[in-house]
Amino acid sequence: MPSLEKPPVVTTNVKWRWPAVHPDGRKFVLISALLAFIFTFFVWDEIGFALIGLTIWVAAFFRDPIRSVPQGEGLVIAPADGLITLIQTVPPPRELAGPDGLGEAPMMRVSIFMSVFDVHINRSPIAGTIRSVVYISGKFLNADLDKASEDNERQHFLVEGADGTRIGFTQIAGLVARRIVPFVKPGDVVGRGQRVGLIRFGSRVDVYLPAGTVPRVALGQRTIAGETVIARIGETETVIGVPQ
Repeated sequence: MPSLEKPPVVTTNVKWRWPAVHPDGRKFVLISALLAFIFTFFVWDEIGFALIGLTIWVAAFFRDPIRSVPQGEGLVIAPADGLITLIQTVPPPRELAGPDGLGEAPMMRVSIFMSVFDVHINRSPIAGTIRSVVYISGKFLNADLDKASEDNERQHFLVEGADGTRIGFTQIAGLVARRIVPFVKPGDVVGRGQRVGLIRFGSRVDVYLPAGTVPRVALGQRTIAGETVIARIGETETVIGVPQ
């Protein structure tokens, strides 16, 4: 007779909590809060109330929630919160191309657009060593446009896993964004889902997948940085999204 006992299950009690504000954003929160205080009590209270709302929004923009990072061989995790707006086969960026980078062959690019309401802390898609960090100054076009990958202010990362797999990803500034802030430098060892940088006030992140790998996500799907699996190295089964 089969046992009626339930198999052991590891459980824990997880409680929601307010996300912390990233240190890079605290000065903006303090400036906004100070202006709100001055206008509310000494200048014009109606403007002060608006600035209080702005302070809350700035704090929310720089929120840095804890994420539960999936573990498993070959997983590529979303580096950004946002909406998948483009999935294309394109040449690798010239800053990441070549024998010491992503090569020269076209590869699959997944673009994640972040609105001003999304978390803007970006994370590494895989565990490995940061081989290069390349900053390029540029324009501030709408980050949702395809040509933003080549025209806008951007910052490229190349990370190499222990098995030699190389993943490139790019932070792209948008219409409102004016500053890309890296947290890592070449030679740093990062874990999958580790924080590697942020973009202030609206932007996009492109991920370049290795040859023979296709995304496990669909156009129009929302991703969560550090949690959503966007691909598994070597898997070629495509995913099609159906709006509902």
